[in-house]
Amino acid sequence: MTLLTPPPPPIDAEDEEMLVPHADFVPEGPQPMEVAPVEATNAVDAPAVEETPSGRFTWAIPDFSKLNLKKQYSEVFNVGGYKWRVLIFPKGNNVDHLSMYLDVADSTTLPYNWSRYAQFSLSIVNQIHSKFTVRKDTQHQFNSRESDWGFTSFMPLSELYDPGRGYLVNDTCIVEADVAVRRVVDYWSHDSKKETGFVGLKNQGATCYMNSLLQTLYHIPYFRKAVYHMPTTEIDNPSASIPLALQSLFYKLQYCDTSVATKELTKSFGWDTYDSFMQHDVQELNRVLCEKLEDKMKGTVVEGTIQKLFEGHHMNYLECINVDYKSARKESYYDLQLDVKGCKDIYASFDKYVEVERLEGDNKYHAEQYGLQDARKGVLFIDFPPVLQLQLKRFEYDFVRDTMVKINDRYEFPLELDLDRENGKYLSPDADRSVRNLYTLHSVLVHSGGVHGGHYYAYIRPTLSDKWFKFDDERVTKEDMKRALEEQYGGEEELPQTNPGFNNSPFKFTKYSNAYMLVYIRESDKEKIICNVDEKDIAEHLRIRLKKEQEEKELKKKEKAEAHLYTIIKVARDADLVEQIGKEIYFDLVDHDKVRNFRIQKQLSFNTFKEEVAKEFGIPVQLQRFWLWAKRQNHTYRPNRPLTPQEEAQSVGQLREVSNKANNAELKLFLEVAFGVDLRPIPPPEKIKEDILLFFKLYDPLKEELRYVGRLFVKGNSKPMENFEKLNEMAGFAPDEEIELFEEIKYDPHVMCERIDMKLSFRDSQLEDGDIICIQKSSQGQSSEECRYPTVPAFLDYVHNRQMVRFRSLEKAKEDEFSLELSKQNNYDEVVQSVARHLGLEDPSKIRLTPHNCYSQQPKPQPIKYRGAERLTDMLVHYNQISDILYYEVLDIPLPELQGLKTLKIAFHHATKDEVVIHTIRLPKQSTVGDVISDLKTKVELSHPDAELRLLEVFYHKIYKIFPLHEKIENINDQYWTLRAEEIPEEEKNLGALGRLIHVYHFMKDPAQNQVQVQNFGDPFFLAIHEGETLEEVKIRIQKKLRVSDEEFSKWKFAFLSLGRPEYLQDSDIVSSRFQKRDVYGAWEQYLGLEHSDNTPKRSYAANQNRHAYEKPVRIYN
Repeated sequence: MTLLTPPPPPIDAEDEEMLVPHADFVPEGPQPMEVAPVEATNAVDAPAVEETPSGRFTWAIPDFSKLNLKKQYSEVFNVGGYKWRVLIFPKGNNVDHLSMYLDVADSTTLPYNWSRYAQFSLSIVNQIHSKFTVRKDTQHQFNSRESDWGFTSFMPLSELYDPGRGYLVNDTCIVEADVAVRRVVDYWSHDSKKETGFVGLKNQGATCYMNSLLQTLYHIPYFRKAVYHMPTTEIDNPSASIPLALQSLFYKLQYCDTSVATKELTKSFGWDTYDSFMQHDVQELNRVLCEKLEDKMKGTVVEGTIQKLFEGHHMNYLECINVDYKSARKESYYDLQLDVKGCKDIYASFDKYVEVERLEGDNKYHAEQYGLQDARKGVLFIDFPPVLQLQLKRFEYDFVRDTMVKINDRYEFPLELDLDRENGKYLSPDADRSVRNLYTLHSVLVHSGGVHGGHYYAYIRPTLSDKWFKFDDERVTKEDMKRALEEQYGGEEELPQTNPGFNNSPFKFTKYSNAYMLVYIRESDKEKIICNVDEKDIAEHLRIRLKKEQEEKELKKKEKAEAHLYTIIKVARDADLVEQIGKEIYFDLVDHDKVRNFRIQKQLSFNTFKEEVAKEFGIPVQLQRFWLWAKRQNHTYRPNRPLTPQEEAQSVGQLREVSNKANNAELKLFLEVAFGVDLRPIPPPEKIKEDILLFFKLYDPLKEELRYVGRLFVKGNSKPMENFEKLNEMAGFAPDEEIELFEEIKYDPHVMCERIDMKLSFRDSQLEDGDIICIQKSSQGQSSEECRYPTVPAFLDYVHNRQMVRFRSLEKAKEDEFSLELSKQNNYDEVVQSVARHLGLEDPSKIRLTPHNCYSQQPKPQPIKYRGAERLTDMLVHYNQISDILYYEVLDIPLPELQGLKTLKIAFHHATKDEVVIHTIRLPKQSTVGDVISDLKTKVELSHPDAELRLLEVFYHKIYKIFPLHEKIENINDQYWTLRAEEIPEEEKNLGALGRLIHVYHFMKDPAQNQVQVQNFGDPFFLAIHEGETLEEVKIRIQKKLRVSDEEFSKWKFAFLSLGRPEYLQDSDIVSSRFQKRDVYGAWEQYLGLEHSDNTPKRSYAANQNRHAYEKPVRIYN
């Protein structure tokens, strides 16, 4: 996860045992623990050190097993002038592990916005063997929201409380805390442009990986110049054109004074918000972006630039030792992936890259005409590119732990890299030896964190001088060479103890910040690559566009700074109502954001503003009458009353305060202008108390149109029927047309539009200034066949509830397939019927819908059940957001029928063939396991017709259950556990009184663990053993069952395992004597273990060894 609070970021220590309390999503790494603060007690002082104040605190806890508090605090100790304490949960914080955190002891009394940054380690001391002390380290920026940080799953309680392990001696537990306080820099006051001459890039959520790469590419001037010279035009849209978006970004980096946004660029990639919040792999993005630019440059003046800069070639060769057979293949590369594990520096990685591999023994090479031959193969370089990009393999797949891990080992890289060393040992015979392959370091991309998240930034020296700069999202700082090189080697950092009162031995921290990608530039090419790039290289239309953007930005900035001196007056007129009603809006009168705005100084008189209006609209000052708008209790917004002469004599600022206390920046007015018969403006009529200003809309049921037709003053004591002639004239009807009137009252949360009684006076109908009347011809005699919405209320209700829904096939969740106009009030049946009708499907019940997650921009995991949502709105709502997307799928059976069935995925293991076939079984939920087996028998190939099957529950390579035939299938879960079906061997059916069935599992020991840690793998199985049978006899049957060669089987070891501890067996041992339990259902904790290496094929990680396990692949869609 990229952390949005910029430096220094909290770093995930790599630990597989950590849990966050009370959370649905459980990230790995150190986590905060929110607890009620407790008053601090004693303090142990440590004098502050100028550079990195550090100290060790030791806490001996007596009677540890008798502690009955959920949480326990240590006494307070002082490091770096700050008060700290250790917080432990002796019985775990809702987990079966000891939970331990470092806490800021005085967090409740510190000033607002306090912050401090510390590296620290927490340890449980092993008092018998110190090498088994459990220590975990991390670093964190402590603040008021995260005043503690540490490890919810520090170590298993079973190990801690085991008296033989050495963590509790005389019931005393010893905790150690090593703390080093780092200086916190004021991030927000830093002016990057002023301090360094460069600006940073804004982080969109998790785009620091992209920012570091873009800064590196930008600071290769030849690359920047080529991007500027890619053809673009003034009509191009940066959000849809990668070249223009990149040109725009580079231009702003070169000429702006503040950090630059990357949204246009990511939009041009075709990314949505979800992509911006998903951290990808920087190496992968580099390849994808360069490939995309290479394609976009084809047929232009800069075609081939990517190849010229980054492309090198190597030769894969193979030669037989005993016969005259050779083969070689030339391949190009844009970057090189170098091993970090087992290599101390870059040269060791290159040595490993060109290392000769011998193909002999079982691994001989099959040469044409010569058959199997001893051979050697390897790689040599034909040429290196001018800009050499080296990707360091900091992330690798650990086959033992079955997970990705980060390699934090120390790995050195030089300022100058000589790839001609040792007489050109890396070069092929075809290489041009006249080219001097001496490189100088240009940039270091750093990953800070663990395998499951972290933060990226870059150290760059733009001109290859001795001046280094750190580009960390928005912040750019000057750095020295040591920080850019040595401190990014990784490994461990040792901090000396400075307090004589503490244990004085130094303590070490793993450095989770280390180099991840290096960019070198060849010395002989640096003059060409570090070239001058100025405005002449930038297309004129781009300069004009970006300067205009910059001017607009500066104007907005100026307006913002001066906003307190001005009032924005929004003036709505009849023309705005005509323009908007029935097109952009249907309810109320106007969208104030789309009317003419005036920015007026507050001290100016209102009459001066009226002169501005006269110039703008051509309405003389004396003919203008302004009305104030008012928000009513039902949330509608209507003209309320005209301004008085006294109010118009005030200043704009005074009037704004009187009119609208809620929003002091704006004043909203309606300009009333009266017109004579010649359509010229005339003075507005005098308004007396009895006059009511009403606004009129006209509805046409046949056209389903609503429009504004004008306003009218009526007498409060008059009746509508007395005004028919005027109203018909306004509507464009004949004077004697029968009409109906409706009052539009409100629209939220539902439409309220009521018929007006023609015989009552306007005042008796409770009408007042600003009210809206809707006119329509009499609806009597109109049938529903003639018009769908015969009355105004029906039409407004339709408009209020109509909803355009975008439908996507669940199989193509990114692509809109079709859109339908529906009503928010549509019930479940009406929605699926509309979808079925569009798809031409006769049976709507075969449609299954899945709602949309507005945050992830993905389908939700659970589909909507049959009639499981009452209305369309229920299908579209996601927390407090309303989506307009639904996913559909067409089922092979009706959804109600499917929901009555239980679907199980079952892996059938063939008895004699080495194959596993996955079968999907659908049966009624009340069915039993016996029914499943009967159904499965009709679909699988059996070794003989009378074979019996059983169903097993397998989890993490162990068998946890044999399902009884009578068990109901409704509650069987195949989402997390594997369901396996297999034939019951004949030998198991005839065990006899003395025979028994035991579990047999494959395992190997985890070399990464200090103590014996067993890792199971492969397919577990049952084995029948007989009384008195030796291991030697059992081994014969196991080898036959598994069909393992003699050579391979001779390497296997056999052990009895109970609760994970192996006890190795000799061939003469009686196996049955170890297995006393006869209950095969609960016997998974005791098993016969087969220890050997895992030779089964693994998932392919070759496509990208460095992609973290949680990531989506990077894609640029446009």
